Amino acid sequence: MKIGILGYGNLGRGIECAVKQNEDMTLAAVFTRRDPASVKILTEGVPVYHVDDFTAHKDEIDVLILCGGSATDLPVQTPEYAKYCNVVDSFDTHANIPAHFDAVDKAAGENGHVALISCGWDPGMFSLNRLYANAVLPEGNDYTFWGKGVSQGHSDAIRRVEGVKDGKQYTIPVEEALNAVRNGENPVLTTRQKHIRECFVVPEEGADLAKIEETIKNMPNYFADYDTIVHFITEEELKANHNGIPHGGFVFRTGVTGWNKENSHVIEYSLKLDSNPEFTASVIVAYARAVVRLAKEGQKGCKTVFDIAPAYLSAKSGAELRKSLL
Repeated sequence: MKIGILGYGNLGRGIECAVKQNEDMTLAAVFTRRDPASVKILTEGVPVYHVDDFTAHKDEIDVLILCGGSATDLPVQTPEYAKYCNVVDSFDTHANIPAHFDAVDKAAGENGHVALISCGWDPGMFSLNRLYANAVLPEGNDYTFWGKGVSQGHSDAIRRVEGVKDGKQYTIPVEEALNAVRNGENPVLTTRQKHIRECFVVPEEGADLAKIEETIKNMPNYFADYDTIVHFITEEELKANHNGIPHGGFVFRTGVTGWNKENSHVIEYSLKLDSNPEFTASVIVAYARAVVRLAKEGQKGCKTVFDIAPAYLSAKSGAELRKSLL
């Protein structure tokens, strides 16, 4: 399967690494908005093109993986490129997924291509586990915790505060809330009771530290609804101690069974990731395989992880899967 990558940042590099680990795939091309001569990829002999030249090379790939951001890139890019080829994206603005699906479905369907949106670990693997658990335990409660890990969106919000030179933000589940769910207590939890926001900030020289802290802690939609801790550190400390992009989290479903609902159950799925973008890329690449297979079957339109049979993700045959994993 010939894979194309559009956008060569953290996620794009992760896709390239994931393709290397899958013997039935090869990286065919990388497309960038930068000067192609300035983009040095890891795979020898693979061309790097400017995005403006995409249509001239669209027939050289089986599926294009879009590695842009959900805020402004993917709402435009995914429906546009679905006109030309099969595509996969990691659109993760949960509230806007229905509208994004409709736009991509129209473009892909009208042009005979398969598009998969919102692929990764949340939305993605966490979504699947919520669905499976809801189906198995129809009477119950859902809980999702994120972290401990770096939130790239919240870290970007910190860096936009006046007087901030650099910074990273960690999302941390509140241990008491996590344990209460794990113990089957079915707590009703507010936003503040579920997660802590911990910020490591490198201030500009002479910046007003009190003002920076106040601005961060009162930032609507990011920090105002959480208990937020702000640490001021040096640039050297940030590079030495906060250089990675780890993440992870937990999905729980608590429920009851029995004629009189006498038995309680807890389903838990968890991830602990050294590299958020590399794991996300690994999920995307597995689903890219499914997209190519669906396209070969003559399917078209937009799909989500809910629509893909698990066997389509694996390089193994049905017989091999039944023998080794069932």
